[in-house]
Amino acid sequence: MMGFLALGFVLLFTEHRAHVLGALPFLLLLSCPLMHLFMHHGHGHSHDGTPQPGADRSPHEVQGQ
Repeated sequence: MMGFLALGFVLLFTEHRAHVLGALPFLLLLSCPLMHLFMHHGHGHSHDGTPQPGADRSPHEVQGQ
């Protein structure tokens, strides 16, 4: 399956290079909200807006326990 996907990607890239390279600026702009969404987990916020226990402590204090 991985070989098939790799071959498909290579053929797609070689045949549609202009389209793929033209989409790179949009992919860069899309990466900003995606990184914000996926990299802000674990900052001590629950889904209902109340902070989790120990959220006011720094990561260094938590590691020192």
